[in-house]
This record gives sequence, structure tokens and C-alpha cells, in this order.
Amino acid sequence: MTTPTSLELLTLAQQTAVTAGELARTRRVEGVEIAASKSSPEDVVTLADRETEALVRGLLADARPQDGFYGEESSATSGTSGLTWVVDPIDGTVNYLYGIPFYAVSIAVVEGDADPATWRALAGAVRNPAIDELFSARAGGGAELNGRALQVKTGVPLSLALFGTGFSYDSERRVRQASVVHGLIDRVRDVRRMGAASLDLCSVAAGRLDLYYERGLHPWDHAAGALVAAEAGAKVGAFGDDPAGIDLLIAAAPDLYATAEPVLAKLFEEFMGHEDK
Repeated sequence: MTTPTSLELLTLAQQTAVTAGELARTRRVEGVEIAASKSSPEDVVTLADRETEALVRGLLADARPQDGFYGEESSATSGTSGLTWVVDPIDGTVNYLYGIPFYAVSIAVVEGDADPATWRALAGAVRNPAIDELFSARAGGGAELNGRALQVKTGVPLSLALFGTGFSYDSERRVRQASVVHGLIDRVRDVRRMGAASLDLCSVAAGRLDLYYERGLHPWDHAAGALVAAEAGAKVGAFGDDPAGIDLLIAAAPDLYATAEPVLAKLFEEFMGHEDK
């Protein structure tokens, strides 16, 4: 079996993300139908989520049948190649439901099984079809937006940093997360909550955000976006011994990361404690 290059894997991720993004965009124009709720009534999945993931899964299986697959809307399957595709068919489903043009198809391919604590991301693509943007990156090859190289902003002091974050679907946890924002808001330029983790991470890479943090992310939320941010020069990490980013994922230029991480750690300890995600 021929070992694919990271460029070949990136090309497949990009092509698949563009194709799937067009399906998602078309379904958005036609009208969105909720298929089910997941963790709470607010945490919805649309028929388009399921249809888009089925398309992605089929395209990847046709191209690389020996690879594993780990998607948000279907069960994980192992492969024989040592590679696994990690997919969020529509990241930002609530934005998608409301017609807010901040949602994405997120596709990453990693070396290893479907475990972010042990895998190594090789390539990823994040496609926002609503505004025709394609973020992509491959390990050691840098990050791009529509073919333009990306580089995180450095030298931004905490007081002038624009932060991005996200909130849980659970209302009680959102109250505690809001307390973290309350403790942060007078120390930074401002805080944005835009509703799609993959695009938030790409926004750090593109200089649209200086730092992004969120607790409780799933692997498919950040697999591709974290690679884009890292390949643009961001430090992407988490609290303690949590490489999966479940406890807290932080992405920022290394200098800002060093300044902000202790601040966030203190606020999360005060308001969030060691709760489960």
C-alpha cells in the first residue's frame, strides 16, 4: 500500500470540504429541517448535518477505503492504514439553522486512531460556503485561506487582545461560563462568541481573533481548526494533562498565550472548578 503524502491528503480534504460545503449551502437555501435534539433541546441536529456527513463519508471511503472515520453524526470506525478522518459536517449548526453565515464543514485526517490524546494531525480543511472561504493546513506546510498564507499576529498585549470563546448548550454551565467572561472582560479589548469552534480557531490563524478559548469541545470541533491555527504559528494547548482539549482549549500567538493562560486558569478554577464536560 502506497503511503500518501500530506499534500495528497490535504487535496482530498479540501476537495471533499468544498463539495460537502456546497451541499450544506444548497440545503440552507432550500430550508432547514431539524432532525433531532442531542444533549439538550437547544443542541440540535438538522437533516442537512446527517446528509452532509453521509456525503463526506462516502467520498472519503471511495478515495481511501482503508482509512478510519470519526464523525459527529455517525459511529467511529477503525481502518487498516493508520489514518483516521475526523469530520464535523456542519460546525455551527445553530448559526446554520438561523441563517447566520458562520458555519463550516470541518475535515481533518490524523495519524492514529480516533483519540485526540494520541493522534497527530496531518492535514485539515475548514470550508465556510456561505462566504466562500476555505481554510487549510498540512503538518509542516503552513496554513492558508483561499491560497493566501496565514500568520498569527504577535506582540498583542492582553489589554488589547480580542478574545473568542463558546458556551455550552447546558444553561447552568453557560451561567458559569458567563462568570468567566465577566472576570475577563475588563482585562482585554473585548470578547466575541460566534458559534463555530473550527472557524474560531481559523480566525486566530487569520488575525481576526487574537485568542480563542473554550471548554468542553469534542474532537471533531477542533481537529482541523487547531491544525490551521498551529500551522499559522499559534500555540494550541489545554490545561494540565489534557491534550484532547476537553478541559480547555486555548489558541493564540505564543507570547499572548503565555500571558493569558494563567489568567484563564485562575478564572476557570474560580468559576468552573473541575466539573465534567
